[in-house]
Amino acid sequence: MATSSDVMRAIDIKGGKGPADALFVNRSTPKPKPSGSEVLVKIKAFGLNRMDLLQREGNYPVPAQAPSTLGVEFSGTIEALGSSTSDNSSSSSSSSSSSARPEPGFKVGDAVFGLAYGGAYAEYIAVSTHMLIHKPAELSWEKAAGIPETWITATQALHLVGGFEAGRTVLWHAGASSVSIAGIQLSREAGAAAVYATAGSDAKVAFCEGELGATKAFNYHDEDGWAGAVRKATDGERGVDLIIDFVGQSYFQSNLDLAARDGRIVQLGAMSGTRLPAGVDISAFVMKRVRFEGTTLRSRDVAYQARLRDMLVEHALPRLVDGRFKVFLDRIFRFEDIVEAHKFMESNKSMGKIIVSCTE
Repeated sequence: MATSSDVMRAIDIKGGKGPADALFVNRSTPKPKPSGSEVLVKIKAFGLNRMDLLQREGNYPVPAQAPSTLGVEFSGTIEALGSSTSDNSSSSSSSSSSSARPEPGFKVGDAVFGLAYGGAYAEYIAVSTHMLIHKPAELSWEKAAGIPETWITATQALHLVGGFEAGRTVLWHAGASSVSIAGIQLSREAGAAAVYATAGSDAKVAFCEGELGATKAFNYHDEDGWAGAVRKATDGERGVDLIIDFVGQSYFQSNLDLAARDGRIVQLGAMSGTRLPAGVDISAFVMKRVRFEGTTLRSRDVAYQARLRDMLVEHALPRLVDGRFKVFLDRIFRFEDIVEAHKFMESNKSMGKIIVSCTE
């Protein structure tokens, strides 16, 4: 029989998948046990992401190593160490890969935040030390929980995949989404000649320009359409050097048309679908030498994610601490209000992170 120390509260889904109303607090979820290079973290807060909605509905390819519990970003305190973590000298060997060995510097009681393959919608999570970051005192639990997935994804799209260089232009679709909020700030700091964004309301357009510093943002509901407005803003024919898109099918042709010569398009999602209609003109791939690349973060191995984590720690974290970069929190929900949190994300009204606090 399981004791109270063997179980925890976690968000579960009635029937394994379903609408937001299918979410509930399962107080009998087995508490994870850290092994190898993992530590056990008692979660203080976790962030919501669009993939959570898809996974809840059974429409997201969950990595094999992920637990069934939702959630990929969190903040909290280390409560226990895995076997390798508690004895680095005996567990490390020259034949072991670096990602299989525990990372030094983490101990019980440390305040941390980080990225996981899943399991963050819970009181406890077992996670690799290679996916953890020490939490600076200047960041609240809630703000720290809203950083890993969004800022690492934005870094991946802009630098690792997009190869962005100072003096170039960039367009972030879904400008008021958490990833693009991070991306617009990263682009400005990286020396972009212009940073453009699209958004779904005038309020979000004003947010992108006024709060984030986008050169120009465009409401994609406008009668004239965002594509024509972007073209006009880029002197008619020059186009945009780097386009980062989450929408997919319905934006595909416009993205190709707007890409500059030798431009790049980074595809992070396909919210409008993946199947293109007949008549799509792909000549830009040849005539403008446009490069198109899709990418994900969650399916990557620990070594790849650790590399991005290190980029975040070196480049973005100091600016997040001193305020040059900002984490925008739209709303903080209680653990018990997870249904309302998911429904709010589904409303597409947010401008910033949606966070759930795990404190009772």
